[in-house]
Amino acid sequence: MVKDGIFYAIGFGIAAGLLWFLTGAWLLVSLPIILALFFLWFFRDPPRTIPSGPGLIVSPADGVVTEAEWVETKNGSRLRISIFLNVFNVHVNRVPVSGTVRLVEYRKGQFMNAMDRDAATMNEQTLVVIDNGDYEVSFKQVAGLLARRIVCRLKVGDVVERGQRMGMIKFGSRVDVLLPADADLRVGKGTHVAGGSSILAIVPSTAEAAMPLTRAVVA
Repeated sequence: MVKDGIFYAIGFGIAAGLLWFLTGAWLLVSLPIILALFFLWFFRDPPRTIPSGPGLIVSPADGVVTEAEWVETKNGSRLRISIFLNVFNVHVNRVPVSGTVRLVEYRKGQFMNAMDRDAATMNEQTLVVIDNGDYEVSFKQVAGLLARRIVCRLKVGDVVERGQRMGMIKFGSRVDVLLPADADLRVGKGTHVAGGSSILAIVPSTAEAAMPLTRAVVA
């Protein structure tokens, strides 16, 4: 569990105790208790089975794929996958590919509906670029209507592993992933994915020489 959930739960637990002491009314006390339980559940951080093998790019977030399309960038055509997280999804984010962090850029912005196409450019967000050595993968943590805080624990120069925890977005949002143009997509619009364990794509140049996939559990 993310420690934030414990802090929220303690706060609402204290509020419930004060309400009981002052009013003795179970109806009033029940609301902060329910909220405390909700936050304990919302900030859950279950272990994930991380696929291992050359060229694999995994999902950085839980949710459903809402877009899988070509986009033009200053570095040429890229494949973009957009993943929408609702309030019921696990909100801990994970690194999609092993490598070295080359860029971490926070941008202030709006809090539009994360399903809106303009949210990727207009909303508050954190952009991370990871250099795998053979290719780059970038992804954005994008705020939404309810998401008002983006947590990114990465910094430039960090060496990261595929599936490693890197932060979270609080209370529903989206994550966009930009893949190399030659990546072989393994998901499409409507696919439900799990952060760290669902394979989004395989880069053919390394996948051609891939050994059978193995899986390791990351706690």
